[in-house]
Amino acid sequence: MKRRIQSIIRKEVYQTLRAPRMRILLIGPPLIQLIIFGYAVNLDIESNPIAWVDQDQTSVSRQLEAAFDGSRYFRITAYPENDQQIQALLDRGAVRAVVRLLPGFSRQVHRQQPARVQVLVDGTNSNTASIISGYVRQLIAEFVSREGTERSDSIRSAGVDLESRVWFNANLESRDYYIPGVVVNIIGLVTVMLTAMAVVREKEIGTMEQLMVTPIRPIELMLGKTLPFAVVGLLEVVLVTGLALLVFGIPFRGSAWLLLVASGLFLLTTLGAGLLISTLSGTQQQAMMGSFFFFMPTFMLSGFAFPIRNMPLAIQYLTYLNPMRYYLEITRGVFLKGIGFQILWPQLLALLVFGVAMIWLSSLRFHKRLD
Repeated sequence: MKRRIQSIIRKEVYQTLRAPRMRILLIGPPLIQLIIFGYAVNLDIESNPIAWVDQDQTSVSRQLEAAFDGSRYFRITAYPENDQQIQALLDRGAVRAVVRLLPGFSRQVHRQQPARVQVLVDGTNSNTASIISGYVRQLIAEFVSREGTERSDSIRSAGVDLESRVWFNANLESRDYYIPGVVVNIIGLVTVMLTAMAVVREKEIGTMEQLMVTPIRPIELMLGKTLPFAVVGLLEVVLVTGLALLVFGIPFRGSAWLLLVASGLFLLTTLGAGLLISTLSGTQQQAMMGSFFFFMPTFMLSGFAFPIRNMPLAIQYLTYLNPMRYYLEITRGVFLKGIGFQILWPQLLALLVFGVAMIWLSSLRFHKRLD
């Protein structure tokens, strides 16, 4: 069995490298996507979930809280009690910012002294962080001005010393947010398309019948067809990661082993999808179109370019069925936040479930088609 699988793998490698179309698919997408998405334009967002820490506990601080919660730009979703809870919320991506009013806030405002407000912003998405910081400044300035009008002119002239600290992407560069997502797009597109086209190519040139009269069993043929592209997918991850670090200077704060494990779990889904598409296609053109039909919805609903929170509620629930969403969260978490298994285990578990299910479904269809 080992020798038969090795023979299929060797044949697949030779055949892939010899075909011009396959060589383009191996080299073109990583370079093109790195250039395009490295400088992609971000989109505006609303209804940002934030955490609120009120250490002043006065009527003025509660009015400011009501102003934030009533704004269309913010939703107060958490009230952490210590720094550990604040960090956990930001690590999980449960909130995009934390607003903390320090003790004596209202007294400092009334005495025309600078009132300190601390804002911790998740800077993973630089554009989102900049927008949130601007919204916070604007809302606090309007609140202080309104308080001054209602109470006295002296309050209106009181200053607010707003201190913002951006986490995970201190320079607020958009490429730091988008380029880690290119890893997801590359491994998803390339492995699905290569696997689907490799199997269909055997049918097109008439060699599938020759393979079936050999002692090779269906499981051996399936492994021989998928293992080379699993290696290609992992090499693409290493290539894109290396270019991201060396060319664009993207930070990598997490574990490289965790990224490779997550990539392997995601490959189960993409390779299974490629096999499934190959059983439904009769030509390489059909396989290519089927690959794009699978890839584009998963890409659009992954959160790569469009925030999932901005989508309709029904679509948000639909994204939970998208394995690319979980792999994207893992990739950005490993690159920018440096978080590990204790935070990302739900996403890893979801990838494992989707991968096993897709491999099982595609193998059933593959065996049936060969029989």
